[in-house]
Amino acid sequence: MSETTAQSAAGLAHQNEELRYQLQEAEELIEAIRTGAVDALAVQGAEGPRIFTLQGADQGYRTLIEQMSEGALLLTDDGTILYANAGFAASLGRPLEEVIGADLLQFVPLAFQDYWLALVPHGWAGKAKGELPLHTQTGSLVPFSVSMNALLFHDTPVLAVIVTDLSAQHQISSIQALVTEQNAVIDRKNEEIRTQEAARRAGEQAAAEASRMLEGIPQIAWTADAEGTITYRNGRWFDYIGPPHAAQPADRLLLHYLHPDDEAAVEARWQQCLLTLAPFEVECRLRNAAGDYRWMLGRALPSRNEQGAVIQWIGTYTDIHEHKLALAHIDQARQLLRRNNEQLTRANVDLDNFIYTASHDLKAPISNIEGLLDALLTELPAESTAGPEVSMILGLMQDSVNRFTKTISHLTDVSKLQKEHGQPVETVNLLAVIHDVRLDLEPSLLGCDARLDIDVAPALTVLFAEKNLRSVVYNLLSNALKYCDPARPAHVQVRTRPADDYLVLEVQDNGLGLDAASQPKLFGMFQRFHYHVEGSGIGLYMVKKMVENADGRISVHSEPGRGSTFAVYFRQ
Repeated sequence: MSETTAQSAAGLAHQNEELRYQLQEAEELIEAIRTGAVDALAVQGAEGPRIFTLQGADQGYRTLIEQMSEGALLLTDDGTILYANAGFAASLGRPLEEVIGADLLQFVPLAFQDYWLALVPHGWAGKAKGELPLHTQTGSLVPFSVSMNALLFHDTPVLAVIVTDLSAQHQISSIQALVTEQNAVIDRKNEEIRTQEAARRAGEQAAAEASRMLEGIPQIAWTADAEGTITYRNGRWFDYIGPPHAAQPADRLLLHYLHPDDEAAVEARWQQCLLTLAPFEVECRLRNAAGDYRWMLGRALPSRNEQGAVIQWIGTYTDIHEHKLALAHIDQARQLLRRNNEQLTRANVDLDNFIYTASHDLKAPISNIEGLLDALLTELPAESTAGPEVSMILGLMQDSVNRFTKTISHLTDVSKLQKEHGQPVETVNLLAVIHDVRLDLEPSLLGCDARLDIDVAPALTVLFAEKNLRSVVYNLLSNALKYCDPARPAHVQVRTRPADDYLVLEVQDNGLGLDAASQPKLFGMFQRFHYHVEGSGIGLYMVKKMVENADGRISVHSEPGRGSTFAVYFRQ
């Protein structure tokens, strides 16, 4: 039994040695084929030995294929790797002997195996290309591009496959994308630089043109860039302030010469205009070469390019010193006038109060005098009053009392009229008022054999208090009849006409008329110029007050012996 066991062990050892020898021969053969040491192979088959030769596979081509970075494969129809170069094995991180003889499908991820199996028939049919990842020895996936076509290898069909690692291409693509992006940034920067350069040239050209133009104007002129820095001042500026000081910054010259009280306001306005691009306008005081401050009107506007961007500011300073002094004098005069008006208003109030008080206080005494006179006439014997002297004296006393009573009545009317200032007005038909006054004056018209012509539209209205309008018309028409010229028949014309914001009522007569010296006094209180007719001299004064109280005015044009024309202006 032990003898048999010893023989079996010896036999196994002998077989193991033969197998090791055969493996060594196979490895040497593969190494010889890979390095080009042999050009042909003899393979024993069922039909006898078959010779496989590498036609044209000289050492140079073999070396080229072995050293190329792309992978090179020869596959059998069942996908077995008949040949692989070192580049393919290195891209998978696997030993070459592990690759050759293996099925390529084992390196294809499961998700891409169907894709690979569908692509291979196209390669056998002619040519095919595709992309798929393969497993490396570490298990990671590497993207590859495969290009395949069928060929005969020693009369045996094989599928030649070139495998290209795409990782580097992906990195190159990323680099190219980054380069493209950087080039785009550089292009934009270059475009910005060209735009800025064009803007700078345009600004310089505009500044030069502005300088030529601004040198020819009489005002102080200046320019500033978009940030507000002064870039130019014309000759008028230096004519005003004298030569510039070297120590003074050029962009602060204007502020340096401003009056201290104006500097903060001007600076604030200038900064606001730079921010909002609104027109710059200020009134300020600038110091001249003699050290005197003069008022200036400063103005500036932004100048824009074709794209609407501000490239500079163009400004001027205009001397308005005399104008400001004149305005100051006018303001002083206005204040003085206002104070005078206030004094006159107070005086008018006092006068109105005096008139009202006087008219009220004098009514009782004059009534008493009138009553005593009536009692005296009753008590005196008839024979004592029948004498001519006593009768004349009594008549004079009665006339004086009557005139005094009438004067007090007029003063009362004036006082009432002063208090009516600012009273509400109404729409009054002018022609209707004229017709009413005509009816009242009918006896006077007949007594003077006067002709009254009325040219007033029936629908014409004025904004006036009706009772005051009637008083105005009555006074004008009654005066025209009262002061008619006895040498000719009286002729009175009443008409209207528009004049800007007024409606003008004109009353023209051919009466006695007035000289030029008397006309300014015509509307004064108690003014009379013809004493051959009865009158109080208060009527035209009241007419003027009523018209002026309604924001109107009255005027007169008169010639002695030709008549007068009164024009009343009613505000529309």
